Amino acid sequence: MKKLLFLLVIIVTGIVFLSRLFYLQIVDEDLKRKAEANSVKTVFDYPERGFIYDRNGKLMVANQVAYDVMVIPREIRSLDTLELCRLLKIEKSRLNQELEKAKNWSYRKGSVIIPQLTQEEYAPLQEKLRKFPGFYIQRRSLRSYQVNHSASVLGYIREASRIKVESDPYYSLGDLEGKSGIEKQYEEVLRGRKGVKKYLKDHFGRIIEPYKNGSNDTIPENGSDLTVTLDAELQKYGEMLMTNKRGGIVAIEPKTGEILSLVTAPNYDPKILMGRDRSKNINAIIRDTIRKPTVNRVLQGQYAPGSPFKVINALVGLQEGVVTPQERFRCSHGYNYGGARKLGCHAHASPLAMNKGIAESCNAYFAQVYRRIIEKGATPEEGMDTWHDHVTSFGLGNYLGYDLPVGQPGLIPDGDYYDRSYKYQWYAPATISNAIGQGEVYLTPIQMANMTAAIANRGYYYTPHIIKEIGDSPINDPTYTEKRHTTIDPKYFEPVVEGMNEVYKSGTAKRVQVPDIEICGKTGTVENFVKIDGKRTQLTDHSVFVAFAPKDDPKIALTVFIENGYWGSRYAAKIASLMIEKYLKNEITRTDLEDYVLNYSLEHEYVKPYSGKEFTINPAVDQGKITPQDTLSVPPSEIRRRYGYGR
Repeated sequence: MKKLLFLLVIIVTGIVFLSRLFYLQIVDEDLKRKAEANSVKTVFDYPERGFIYDRNGKLMVANQVAYDVMVIPREIRSLDTLELCRLLKIEKSRLNQELEKAKNWSYRKGSVIIPQLTQEEYAPLQEKLRKFPGFYIQRRSLRSYQVNHSASVLGYIREASRIKVESDPYYSLGDLEGKSGIEKQYEEVLRGRKGVKKYLKDHFGRIIEPYKNGSNDTIPENGSDLTVTLDAELQKYGEMLMTNKRGGIVAIEPKTGEILSLVTAPNYDPKILMGRDRSKNINAIIRDTIRKPTVNRVLQGQYAPGSPFKVINALVGLQEGVVTPQERFRCSHGYNYGGARKLGCHAHASPLAMNKGIAESCNAYFAQVYRRIIEKGATPEEGMDTWHDHVTSFGLGNYLGYDLPVGQPGLIPDGDYYDRSYKYQWYAPATISNAIGQGEVYLTPIQMANMTAAIANRGYYYTPHIIKEIGDSPINDPTYTEKRHTTIDPKYFEPVVEGMNEVYKSGTAKRVQVPDIEICGKTGTVENFVKIDGKRTQLTDHSVFVAFAPKDDPKIALTVFIENGYWGSRYAAKIASLMIEKYLKNEITRTDLEDYVLNYSLEHEYVKPYSGKEFTINPAVDQGKITPQDTLSVPPSEIRRRYGYGR
């Protein structure tokens, strides 16, 4: 019996030991990982990030090789910090700071000490770094910008945050990811897939041989190249015209919804994001809270659209049958409503039909059309909801669905909005400012361009988009290839198109006509109120213009929005005409317009809110009769040289 009991104890003990050994070696993955970490070195092989080309095949973004100095804290042995600092050309305090950050992150995983060395900077380190156990070089692919423009739309790459590394297993500390623009939107397409190589190492950390003969290794897969819809030459020209100004330009091909140009100003040269100073430069750009170069005003700026919005009210009025193209309205320097209240207007012939109402941008004409639209409903709320539904069918009041990572919805009010705002019974005159694109209407410039494209197409649009091809495959996403129809019948667009054409022939843009191109457009002057020290203050008006061309076979539709630009024809209309001529004719015959735009700056306007002084408009400035040295921060000769134009 004792022998049996002794044998049973031996058997049970053996089973327990074998079970524990099986668990530790086979089941417990954590222990396996720890053992593997002690004997196996993992090296990532980073792929080439996809190139970016413009619509004509021009290379905009390529790659350059860079080298990160990495460290695994637990492998550091008897570190000569002074020698290492001399080798890396950094201060001892910085080395200690980076080592502390690496230890806080992980003793076993690699962390970046010095990022993105160039080939020249890496060469002296190549052999000497082996004297410092725990330190090694990680080869990476950085962006190389082939253009000096389009930074805001191309975007940039930057080291992935620790939150990203912890939440996404693809990324390791020190990896780069797209942080804005196309780089962010198409990160998964552009980045490719990392390769992994594992090596056995001895107790000194030296590599002996490939782990399991390389059977677990993977090769990197390069990212896909992108062809974007931008016309690089048009984009460059637009950025040149926006020097010394703030605002934006967005141009769309109406037949496809492809974005031809997307300029926001102020901007910066993307090449400053290359090399060892890139992090310092990115931080400086992000911290610039005055000029805000990282804010894409075309996508994120929400502005009252001003007079270009009148054409939408004309279309809604025609659709609702409250006006005909021939009906005339009187204007006595404005429109009187609600007793002593008056919506003012500039001097022009009266009465006017729709054609001249658009051409002369008559406030009184559109106030009366708008009021009829709202008052057609059984209640003001019903009339406002009908108006709202027509207006939003042009893609206004929402994010549009374009393929860029930032944006704002704008605002198109409905009946419920005013019920909540007024808390009592309200009527059409209370919202009369909507008639002229002021009031509670807010749009982004890209929404205004899309609205113009829908008018150019006589009633439909394609969702604006920046991607044309991924690899060799054209996009086939129905989001961007299916027509989106407005609620306005096609027959009602012709009188509005004729009115927009008359803007160039005899109206507010007659001085910016371009030879041999039939352009349809609409000027706008937008009141500009800001809060300064808690006080609502009126600054110089914004200049806005929408246009498309040619009239009967439109190939480009665009919006130009110039902050503090006085009135529509002063800056925005000139820039629009130049952009249209550049795209359609690839030359500039209206050099007088170009000279004007480049010779005058608006920088003096942008210092007003920060000056602490009261400003009045100088009549000489108001008429454009100022000398370049009075206002220019960058002279025309330098602007042209910077963008490669010789005149």
